[in-house]
Amino acid sequence: MIRDSMFGSSAEDIERWSERVVVVRGLNPGPFTGPGTNTYVVGTGERRFLIDTGQGQPGYVPLLEQALARECGGAQIGEIAITHVHPDHLGGARSVLEHFGARTVHKLPWPGKDERFGIELQPLAAGDRLRAEGATLRAIHCPGHAQDHLCFYLEEERALFTGDVVLGAGTTVIPLDGGDMRLYMQSLEQILELDLARIYPGHGPCIEDPHTRVKAYLAHRRQREAQIVDALGRGLHSVEGIVESLYADTPRALHAAAGQSVLSHLLKLEHEARARRSVEAGETRWSPS
Repeated sequence: MIRDSMFGSSAEDIERWSERVVVVRGLNPGPFTGPGTNTYVVGTGERRFLIDTGQGQPGYVPLLEQALARECGGAQIGEIAITHVHPDHLGGARSVLEHFGARTVHKLPWPGKDERFGIELQPLAAGDRLRAEGATLRAIHCPGHAQDHLCFYLEEERALFTGDVVLGAGTTVIPLDGGDMRLYMQSLEQILELDLARIYPGHGPCIEDPHTRVKAYLAHRRQREAQIVDALGRGLHSVEGIVESLYADTPRALHAAAGQSVLSHLLKLEHEARARRSVEAGETRWSPS
């Protein structure tokens, strides 16, 4: 089974992963972000795409400048593409724009969520293409982790920037706010249909065996689902009890996040009429259907 967390992972702040892809870490390491959010400088020309912007750590913009000088021949940031609205991916956009000047920031809209960042966003839809010298990015809608989540297919490399849909280490949390386990698994199946040579994830190392990793993600989710069904059959009726049983080897600091994923699985099972919930004495109880 895939490890659930990225505890203990580390990486260089700047790495070149291909002729046209340089990863710049967001300087926000942690149990959910691993070595930090991966942001990407993409292309071969004088103005290159930036995919995601980190969460706005003070040292990020100087690090980005260092990457442009050291790995990109002094190229500048051109257009910006955002995978999704979570703060560790979009939170650094304002500081990037303040430093580099006005730039177009492309994103699939999520009304009610986007506004908090106070920047102008150019709506981007599934199937849209963004082009710069040496790079063509095709937007693919992959909801489940977040309803606005886009992945970006780099046509020149048959590579996919997956944001938080597929990670270089650990598994993806399916949050209650905008998450949906059914849609997430459908998104993984959609990725399997792509002609892929590698995956550039939102956190962790480059993935050189993309289809194997995505199949492992699907197998992991199916195994978790079977374990949850078994837990219900054993009389565990609360999310907390299921987490205690299934995530005994996971650091307790991650149990709250695990609880969100367990609840997302339960909601999927409820939708499929394989589990039902009731409320007793103000507490939600789950049981097999």
